[in-house]
Amino acid sequence: VCQQALAGTPFRVHKPEGAIFLWLWFSDLPISSEELYQRLKQRGVLVVSGHHFFPGLNEDWRHKHECIRVNYAQDADTVQRGFNIIGEEVKRAFVE
Repeated sequence: VCQQALAGTPFRVHKPEGAIFLWLWFSDLPISSEELYQRLKQRGVLVVSGHHFFPGLNEDWRHKHECIRVNYAQDADTVQRGFNIIGEEVKRAFVE
């Protein structure tokens, strides 16, 4: 589902460990994961910006601004639509 929707973007999926979430990493994302979250929210796709998961990390580690957490515990059509929109917004960010 996510492979097809995100084809053409520099993404990786962190190894899932039995949860209902996937971590997507967009290497060299030209906008912050917070900005990506805002764009996705306007299109009805809710994710969590990765920067929220690094409390206490004082160094400016780029990786924390390139990841989003996605819940995939929805019906297949909803998940597919969400990944399609994520793919569109990430591709848009790389061409702006």
